[in-house]
Amino acid sequence: MEATTGTRVPHKLTDKGQATRARILEHAAELIYTKGVHATNNEQLRRAAGVSGSQLNHYFPTKESLVLAVIAWQADRVLAFHRGERFASFGDLDAFREWADFYAGYERAYQEGCSLGSLASEIIKTDLDVHDELASAFDQWRDIFRDGLQHMQRLGRISTDADPTQLANLLLSAFQGGSLLAQVARDITPLRDALQAAIDYVQTFARSPEVDVLQVRQPPTV
Repeated sequence: MEATTGTRVPHKLTDKGQATRARILEHAAELIYTKGVHATNNEQLRRAAGVSGSQLNHYFPTKESLVLAVIAWQADRVLAFHRGERFASFGDLDAFREWADFYAGYERAYQEGCSLGSLASEIIKTDLDVHDELASAFDQWRDIFRDGLQHMQRLGRISTDADPTQLANLLLSAFQGGSLLAQVARDITPLRDALQAAIDYVQTFARSPEVDVLQVRQPPTV
C-alpha cells in the first residue's frame, strides 16, 4: 500500500530492504509513543531495530523524514483495518456496532489507547512540519465513516436529515476521547460508553423498513 500521507516508500527497495525499513518504522513508532519525539534519538532506534547508523541514515536521512514515514506507516495500519471486509464499508448500523464491540472487547485498548491518536499527541507538540500529514490521516479515517453513512443514506437506511460529515466527526471524536479517558483510568468503560452514546445518536436517524414500505404503497395524492 502506498504511504497514506504522501511519504512514499523509496523506489527499488529489495524485499530485505523493505523489511528493514518496516522494522525501523515499527520501532520508531514505539519509541516516539513511549519517549516522545525529542527524547527519541538515532542510537536508541538503531539498537531497537538492530540496524547500523548507515542503514538508518540511508532510509531516513533526517528526523523529519523519519517522523513523516512513521505517520504514514501508522496511518496505513489503522486505515487498512477500517477499510477491511470486517466492517462491510460501514454500510449499516450493525457494522458500527461491531466496530465499537471490537475495541470495547480488545483487552489492551485501555492500556494502549489509539495508536494513531497517541502518536499524533506526541508529534503535534514538536516544531516539525508534519501537521498537514497528521490532518490528512485523520481526515481519511473520518471519511471512511462519512462514506459509509452516505451510503446508508442513499439506501434509505438513515434519514436525509442526517449530516454524514457531522456524524463521522462525532464517531471519530468519541473514539479518540474515549480512548484517552480509558487509558488514563486504565478501564475500558469510558471508551465503551462514548462509542455506545455516539452510535445511539446515529441510530436516532435510522429509518424503519416498515415505514419505507408504507410510504411506497401509499397512493398518490389526487
